[in-house]
Amino acid sequence: MGIIKDRFKEKGDALAAEIKDLLKEHGTTKIGEVQLSQVYQGMRGITGLVTETSLLDAQEGIRFRGYSIPELREKLPKAEGGTEPLPEGLFYLMLIGELPTEADVEHLTGVWQRRSHVPNHVFATIEALPATTHPMTQFVVGIMALQTESEFSKRYAAGMSKKDYWDAVFDDSMDLIARLPRIAAYIYRRKYKNGDHIQPNGLLDWAGNFAHMMGYSDESFKELMRLYMVIHADHEGGNVSAHTTHLVGSALSDPYLSLAAGMNGLAGPLHGLANQEVIKWIYEMREELKTEAPTSEQIADYVKKTLEGGKVVPGYGHAVLRKTDPRFTAQMEFGKKHMPDDPLVQTVWNVYETVPPILQSLGKIKNPWPNVDAHSGALLVHYGMVEYEFYTVLFGVSRALGVLASLCWDRVLNFPLERPKSITTDLVKKWLKGEDEVWGD
Repeated sequence: MGIIKDRFKEKGDALAAEIKDLLKEHGTTKIGEVQLSQVYQGMRGITGLVTETSLLDAQEGIRFRGYSIPELREKLPKAEGGTEPLPEGLFYLMLIGELPTEADVEHLTGVWQRRSHVPNHVFATIEALPATTHPMTQFVVGIMALQTESEFSKRYAAGMSKKDYWDAVFDDSMDLIARLPRIAAYIYRRKYKNGDHIQPNGLLDWAGNFAHMMGYSDESFKELMRLYMVIHADHEGGNVSAHTTHLVGSALSDPYLSLAAGMNGLAGPLHGLANQEVIKWIYEMREELKTEAPTSEQIADYVKKTLEGGKVVPGYGHAVLRKTDPRFTAQMEFGKKHMPDDPLVQTVWNVYETVPPILQSLGKIKNPWPNVDAHSGALLVHYGMVEYEFYTVLFGVSRALGVLASLCWDRVLNFPLERPKSITTDLVKKWLKGEDEVWGD
């Protein structure tokens, strides 16, 4: 069955048995109380999902299987001569729940290399779109075109047993992750490099090969891609891309359909598109101020103007975090190591010093600190990747690691169709008046 697949099934069976016992003993235990405001305002704070791969702490940021971003950068295996963690190692950690060895990571790299072939019809489907089409649209279309290769879809149609769902989802997920860098790089070269495509290099790791296929040979850019793919991979289960992938997968839609749905969510300006909005905002600020190195005073004036115009400062604030996003800090450390004198990167740091006090003074914002999106664009621009519309595709390739690892867990644990109850405002009014005590199902 495969080394990693065997380990995963063993872990899945053990946890499934543990959950069964938990529900038998504590299934009726209440976890918090739902407020009416939560019902109307995006279900914020309602605990209603289980995601094994990561957990978001309001103070400490994201933890992958209990490990913080700094710990991952220290403990996960690195590429030869590199200092940033390999995404293969993080995927193994999310899937198996244990830190991988060097051999585990090398094995996973080899598996993804062998599974990375993309059928020609996928490229032909992408080519049928106008070259001006947004990269995320092309990316989702590419994933949908690749759905013809779904093992889950084929085996389900042939009468696959429910106990084998996880097996087919596992294989589809591994194939998808292996192929996504090829599709994403193809879109990048098609849209921005006149269709001058670069063939994969089978000797490189997953993220290093992605950088190569996009046309970036600088070793430090490969390091950036390794870091980028790790820190954007997962953010527990309630964010739009993760929740959507889980929700669609709960209908037994195959991983291709599920991931495509999640990527459509990621493309929204309140989710993954935010990293594009950050760099756009900085460009507009520099253009208006007619300088590439605005002072703190100039930045403060521009921030106030942005807020007075009824807009937000992109890259600042988070629904859960209440301190600087550790993913921002990791990128800042990378910038100080590789590009300390870059004017755009320095502007990001100056914005970091300027914005939080202004937002705090308003007294209305719970988290005035930067999130992951506030920094990533400046690092990419340093290496010449100025096409900020493509940044969300990079995010999507990374996020696939987390959401597909979670989808494997959904199926190995036999999680049911997700179907929360909804109500009408009329029923809410009756309930508040005491005319209806039970909302029913």
